[in-house]
Amino acid sequence: MNEQIVNQQVLNAQIQGDARQMSSCSLWLADVSGARAPVRRLDRDISADVAIIGGGFVGLWTALALKELEPRLRVAVLEAGRCGGGASGLNGGFVMSWWPKIASLVGICGVDDALWLADETTRSVAALGPFLDRHGIDAEYRQSGWLWTATAAAHLGAWDSVVETAQCLGRGEVFRALSPDDIARRTGSAAHLAGICEPVNGTVHPGKLGRGLARIVAEAGIAVYEHSRVETLVRSTPAKLVTHSGTVTADRVVIATNAWGAAVPELKRRFVCVGSAIVATPPIPGRLAEIGWTGGESITDSQATVDYYRTTRDGRIVFGKGGGRLYFTGEPGATAFNDPVGIAEAAADFRRVYPMLADVPVERSWSGPIDRTYDSLPLLGTLPGAPHVCYGIGWSGNGVNPSRVGGRILASLALDKRDRWAQNGLVNRGARRFPPEPLRFLGGAIVRAAMARKDRKEIAGGAVSLLDRALARLAPSGLEDKT
Repeated sequence: MNEQIVNQQVLNAQIQGDARQMSSCSLWLADVSGARAPVRRLDRDISADVAIIGGGFVGLWTALALKELEPRLRVAVLEAGRCGGGASGLNGGFVMSWWPKIASLVGICGVDDALWLADETTRSVAALGPFLDRHGIDAEYRQSGWLWTATAAAHLGAWDSVVETAQCLGRGEVFRALSPDDIARRTGSAAHLAGICEPVNGTVHPGKLGRGLARIVAEAGIAVYEHSRVETLVRSTPAKLVTHSGTVTADRVVIATNAWGAAVPELKRRFVCVGSAIVATPPIPGRLAEIGWTGGESITDSQATVDYYRTTRDGRIVFGKGGGRLYFTGEPGATAFNDPVGIAEAAADFRRVYPMLADVPVERSWSGPIDRTYDSLPLLGTLPGAPHVCYGIGWSGNGVNPSRVGGRILASLALDKRDRWAQNGLVNRGARRFPPEPLRFLGGAIVRAAMARKDRKEIAGGAVSLLDRALARLAPSGLEDKT
């Protein structure tokens, strides 16, 4: 039996052991489960100037922006579960700009708006730390930079066109080239062959951020109702939002429901629901020091079914894999939140990238849904025939920081302002639609399977079939789901 087979058997045994030991609750949500304010349900009929459906990052940032613009505004937030408990509490906690997606932004918005939007996301990253400090929120925010890497020879230079676009737009300082030695040292693994750094980016504890934003929103005089799922949205003027035990009559409505936006007929063909899975180790600060991954950098590789990973303040590794599982259109089901296949794939890639940590167990795992658009940028606008109903969905796994910019856009839309926030190329854009079901699911599953085969072949240094290459090119464009 050769060494390669023995190593693979050891790896398989380790992954099976991981699966037996994993807990399926998000690390972030588990950390804040005992420190939340009591649930306040909507149990009567009320009225509001603006009602927001969804208490995740998008909904909460929108609520705060509305109050900052018009302090006397009556705003109500309706959340089906707990604020920050959906996709906002399941991601990797990457705080990123839109610069890695600058080519898509230019194609959609034109140069001027693309530059403005990308710069706004950069300013938002830098402003998050002072905002949290000002409000006394310890969300473990750390601005330590993001590394875009290659872990296969076939992925070398995957970032070249993005870097060149930034340079042509006069933003050559956004990305910093790193030598192979630097990238291996800063990531703690020689599996990383090359890469670049975007120094402005950071990481945050999503659970603590969501809990903190919910507190700030409540302190601002905004009515927050949890466990208050909106069962019916009547698009009358004013609109009526019906829950199990009460209604909200509102002049304006904001839909901020992530993958659950498929319930809106006008939106359901504008994105697909894909899965992302994460595994986390126990705290291992000593081992991180041994391998040299001590700078707090977040990391993304260049696979089509992308790996994304970072460390935490207490010395854990949180390692995720996105884009591998496609779900049928509709409300995400239970499998999206406990996907054993995606979790096993994330664990396997963690073991591949950090083989020197083979003895470190995986303590926790979870998965969640991503609302993935064709161009990996969000959908922001007003519903046709119902201009008093706004929407902000399609964050494509990268909404932790852009949701703040999106919230400011939605606030201007809800208040019918004629400013740049409401009037830029990203708003009410004619995004490409996906085929209807079941073609979307069947075709998407074939494409995603080809992407996965292509990734495996490239990582192994093998030749990718012409069919798989052709099918993989049919996947939506932009930097893949990562955070």
